[in-house]
Amino acid sequence: MLERKVKTVRALERGLDVLLEVQARRAVSLHELHTTLQLPKATLLRMLLTLGRKGLVWQRLADGAYLPHLGAALRSAGAPVEQIAEVASPYMKALSTKVAWPSVLAAPRLDHMEIVETNSPLFRLDSAILGPVGVKLSYIHTATGRAYLAACEESEREAIIARLRPKDGTPQAEDDLRTILKETRERGFASREPLHPWPDRSKQLVLRDGRRSMAVPIMAGGQIGGGPIGTINLTWPAKRGTDEAVMLRHLEALQQTAQAIGRAVAVQPSAGEANKALA
Repeated sequence: MLERKVKTVRALERGLDVLLEVQARRAVSLHELHTTLQLPKATLLRMLLTLGRKGLVWQRLADGAYLPHLGAALRSAGAPVEQIAEVASPYMKALSTKVAWPSVLAAPRLDHMEIVETNSPLFRLDSAILGPVGVKLSYIHTATGRAYLAACEESEREAIIARLRPKDGTPQAEDDLRTILKETRERGFASREPLHPWPDRSKQLVLRDGRRSMAVPIMAGGQIGGGPIGTINLTWPAKRGTDEAVMLRHLEALQQTAQAIGRAVAVQPSAGEANKALA
């Protein structure tokens, strides 16, 4: 019996080539895919859109890179930062339609917070460019860091403070830091003010960049008792409004976004569901 000659589906082959390249590189630009696979960018965009709708890849807001979807097996309160960024990305895009200022999503490290996503590219604001991914932020001198430090368990907070404590740090300065964190917990959000004397990273930038910022923790499951898995902030130029006015206008939207991200870490929604989160 003669075997039938069956042709392969060329379009499917090319789509799989794109998917495998994204998976192999972990983060890849459209130009890099074009150079490697020698496919027209318009064709690649259609394939990436299709792969995205099937939940196989996603596009990071911060730099437009395409990343592989991490899958349901990794959905947990202890999810890696890449998965938290993937879940948060559509919510941060939705937030950009509600609030006029950009945000960053940051995850904790030993002695700093690290930016893992930002919606800054969605805004044309030279005065409020945030990021890029990988930037290290101070626990002490940024709203982003203070929001996490105030929300985490006491044992974790004490360990972080011990790592950050300078050799010449005074008891009064440490008491002042604890007071700042206590007030942050009580009001439910963090700001850069008041300044603190410890010479941790980001201090000089905060002093001279002419910006204001507020941040809230992202709690596992969206609940206060779940423990923080990261923070999300909002940043604006100081000359564009008083802290109180901006906070009053946008704090609720920021908190809603943080709660939605916290709930979604365990059960990843579609982009359409995320866009409805703040409606």
